[in-house]
Amino acid sequence: MFYFAFQLLTSFIICSCFLAYPILAKYQENDSVTLWVNKVAPYVNPQETYSYYSLPYCRPGDGYHKQGGLGEVLGGNALIDSRIDIKFKRDVEKRSICELKLDASKIARFKYAIDNSYWFEFFMDDLPIWGFVGEVYPDRGGDNKHVVYTHKMIQIQYNRDQIISVNLSQDIPKPLEEGRALDMTYSLKWFPTNISYEQRFNVYLDNYFFENKIHWFSVINSIMMVVFLTGLVSMILMRTLRNDYAKYAREIDDMETLERDVIEESGWKLVHGDVFRPPQNLALLSAVVGTGAQLATLVLLVILSAYFGKMYMRRGAIITTFIVCYALTSFISGYVSGGVYSRNAGENWMKSMVLTASLFPFLFFGIGFIINTIAIYYGSIATIPLGTIIVVFVIWAFISFPLSLLGTVVGRNWSGTPDNPCRVKNIPRPIPEKKWYLRPSVISLVGGLLPFASIFIEMYCIFASFWTYMVHYYVYGFLLLVFIVLIIVTVCVTIVGTYYLLNAENYHWQWTSFFSAASTALYVYLYAIYYYHAKTSMSGLLQTSFYFGYTLMFCLGVGILCGAVGYLGSNLFIRRIFGNIKCD
Repeated sequence: MFYFAFQLLTSFIICSCFLAYPILAKYQENDSVTLWVNKVAPYVNPQETYSYYSLPYCRPGDGYHKQGGLGEVLGGNALIDSRIDIKFKRDVEKRSICELKLDASKIARFKYAIDNSYWFEFFMDDLPIWGFVGEVYPDRGGDNKHVVYTHKMIQIQYNRDQIISVNLSQDIPKPLEEGRALDMTYSLKWFPTNISYEQRFNVYLDNYFFENKIHWFSVINSIMMVVFLTGLVSMILMRTLRNDYAKYAREIDDMETLERDVIEESGWKLVHGDVFRPPQNLALLSAVVGTGAQLATLVLLVILSAYFGKMYMRRGAIITTFIVCYALTSFISGYVSGGVYSRNAGENWMKSMVLTASLFPFLFFGIGFIINTIAIYYGSIATIPLGTIIVVFVIWAFISFPLSLLGTVVGRNWSGTPDNPCRVKNIPRPIPEKKWYLRPSVISLVGGLLPFASIFIEMYCIFASFWTYMVHYYVYGFLLLVFIVLIIVTVCVTIVGTYYLLNAENYHWQWTSFFSAASTALYVYLYAIYYYHAKTSMSGLLQTSFYFGYTLMFCLGVGILCGAVGYLGSNLFIRRIFGNIKCD
């Protein structure tokens, strides 16, 4: 079964790497080249996107809508054939696209777009092109005059039979005056180049932004943090616990020594009869731990696929890979969840299975439903169509859910046997009052600080890439390294927190270890609030709901992933230390 799952995932990764590359389009001289118009949006609100023809540009009557893939549709793209006559290697001095007659309604829409710095996006041979709708010129009388660009100059570089780059500049600004007819024109200029097809996307990559010294310094700083925390955990395991083992296991010769040791005995050893007691809400805990294990595997697979497949070169490739990989890795969530539930003597495994298969997707669906409703109200092309929702639901219902069910059955039978080193006592031990900093709530809040510090700079890069224009995230090697650092730091910090909790004679470590690691997401969300107010100029209900809604989805994923890693790390730690003492 595991061999089959491994072969399936490996085959998918290989296929996704090939699918991630753009389709190699080759042209002969005078072949038609399509210019696709996509969307317009205000500059300060990146996700508030509308169809290009929501502005009163001349729209061809037979404009063909390009059928995009799943990821392309979810990414808010709606490509329409502009029907502009473009031939490969054929220059055009100046040619009319259409004659645009202005009336009061069209002028009002153009003025609103210009006042809000609307930009537009085109595509030619899968290469993006950007430009602004118009500009505001100060008039001699002190008034502002709105002008719209009427001429588009397109410069195209080619290497033999392939298009390498496309540049757009605009000219001939015309004032918006009612009753005036604007001649919308374009020109083409073709230039040969020696740049290879594989390197044509490099011009869109901001090397200075992503590969500067601060980025490298942050990664090195995170690695040093890993070294420090690993040393701290090693000291606990090799020094403190070794002394505890020696003291706990030594032979006691006389009653006086026995009484003295009983009086002095305290800490984690005293809770050996309760530390493996099943936690409250076991089904929910097993579900989030299983989901987190799946998300950790999923993120690793997507990063590797993006790194080797250069998915930034193709629209929607990352989203498509994420959805399909999520469905295929559902077996892992079921397997881990079933094992955790059965090892803790859970009886209603069907409840655990349903929660594992549906909790994370339904959380995303609920948030997405609210965002999509707002997008529909505003008429944004970021709206997810009903057909796409049905496709995603079918993938979940016929791939993800059955694999999760299969994984639960396999997990509870193969790894669900209770084999705790210490027997659970019938009567729970009372938990003594301790100082405030040893309370589970404080340990949980403090636990996320160092993991967040290890990924802080990368969070800035990801936020800047997603919430600003023309910045393509491509440094997946950095991301892979930071992800590994996050996992190690999370495990180390959670183990330290769990050790201090047990030394406080508090055996409720399961949820504490989960929340201690999951609190990383809380700090990410707090940083997102700061980023919104300090680094952006976003405004309006649509953009605000998109920003905080998608960020909430992201943070839920981060929280569940880190929480599962923290729980599994603490579980191994506890089984290791209690497996070396004499349990009564």
